[in-house]
Amino acid sequence: MTVTDIRPARKKLCSVYIDGEFAMKLDAAVLEENGIKPGTELDDDRLHELVYESEYRRAKEKALWLLSGQDYSAEGLYRKLCREASQETARSVVERMEELGLVGDEDYARRLAHDLLYIKKMSKRGALYKLTEKGIERELAQEILDEFDVDPVEQLTELIERKYAGKLEDEKDRRRTVAALGRLGYSWSDIKEALDRFC
Repeated sequence: MTVTDIRPARKKLCSVYIDGEFAMKLDAAVLEENGIKPGTELDDDRLHELVYESEYRRAKEKALWLLSGQDYSAEGLYRKLCREASQETARSVVERMEELGLVGDEDYARRLAHDLLYIKKMSKRGALYKLTEKGIERELAQEILDEFDVDPVEQLTELIERKYAGKLEDEKDRRRTVAALGRLGYSWSDIKEALDRFC
């Protein structure tokens, strides 16, 4: 197989033509680093290597971009990367991010648990659900949550004062408030005890 043309495409990609026909888009930097230009002879193995290198580079750049904006669990990052890369490539990139210390489930879970419990005022049950939803293993999530000493009634009291105090007079609004607090994972008995402080 002979590379007959390479044309710039969008997003740092190049359209690669083999034997006169469009074959695929590959990362421009990968082509340059490997000295691929019109006239280069390729066999199947070499072509597969270039495809993997290109996909890996793009997935790694995507991972770094995602991590610059927010924290991810290893599983959460893997899921995001799988939208544009193969499972094998996504897994390799996540492992590399872990080696670099940019992804760590324990630290991520601890930070997220803190935010869920103290800023969003979720219950531990609600936070456990959210942590597992974000890709943290249930056992680790429970272990992390056990480190936090929070009183659910106090949490609810602060939350009601901050967000719902003006919505307790009308019965319909009160029911909506109870439903909203229930969605945060609080039990009815804790919600009732906290609401009784306001009525």
